[in-house]
Amino acid sequence: MGKIAIFSWGAADDYLRTAFPATHGSMVHAVINSFGQSQLALRTGASSIIVPNVMDFETPPPVADDYLADLRQRLGIENNELFLLQPTRVIPRKRIEKAVELAKRLDLPCTLVISHESGDEGGVYLNYLKKYIEDMGVKTIFADDIFKSHRGQADDGQKIYSLADAHHPADLVTYPSSLEGFGNAFVEAIYYRKPIVVNTYDIYKLDIQPKGFEVIEFEDYLTEDTVNQTRNLLSDPARIEEMVENNYKIASQHYSYQKLEILLDTLIKLCLSAV
Repeated sequence: MGKIAIFSWGAADDYLRTAFPATHGSMVHAVINSFGQSQLALRTGASSIIVPNVMDFETPPPVADDYLADLRQRLGIENNELFLLQPTRVIPRKRIEKAVELAKRLDLPCTLVISHESGDEGGVYLNYLKKYIEDMGVKTIFADDIFKSHRGQADDGQKIYSLADAHHPADLVTYPSSLEGFGNAFVEAIYYRKPIVVNTYDIYKLDIQPKGFEVIEFEDYLTEDTVNQTRNLLSDPARIEEMVENNYKIASQHYSYQKLEILLDTLIKLCLSAV
């Protein structure tokens, strides 16, 4: 009982509430989204600057090279199949079952490729997802063994592809997350000029949606309209090209290195003025 009491009663919460995050006059706060900004102000009275996820939109992504020539074959994707990419870890809040459901309801030849591993949240969700995939009869590839942060070679001599490589042959990115701090996978899909189906999680509605991106949205549940929109888009290459180019231009204004430079310059000036 003595040991339980040590962890049940303590002063840590008092110290955390009093000192973290610190609100000293010489400090300037940066947050990743507007929800964090409002919560920081509400809890501490501190102001902050939003610094979102960014990518180098001033430098277009490299074109597909010979290294990628065999990627679809390596994944077992037939020429007549669509490549749906789920570029996230396999954890519950990513709601990958919604991507599986979409693949099923499209009623088109397709393969869903999941690029990341299951992460550090245990194997319960992974086991559930594999059973769900089996029940739905959707061709799905867990490809974390061939996609890593950088190109390389596996112990057996097989090629390792980068996470950037995963986007090049993809026809559609699925992003059905229920919760995100911002949405790095969203920005990556826009950078690599891919159409995207996204669940309208809270931060997306607050910070990303108002920018005017052209994407296929759903809220919690895949409706028949969502499925039809996706199916129609995948059969219209000209519309896809128009959509992804417009999205790239919007992201260049809001999520580029140039935008980050402006934000960091502001932060530095505020820090210097606070000294």
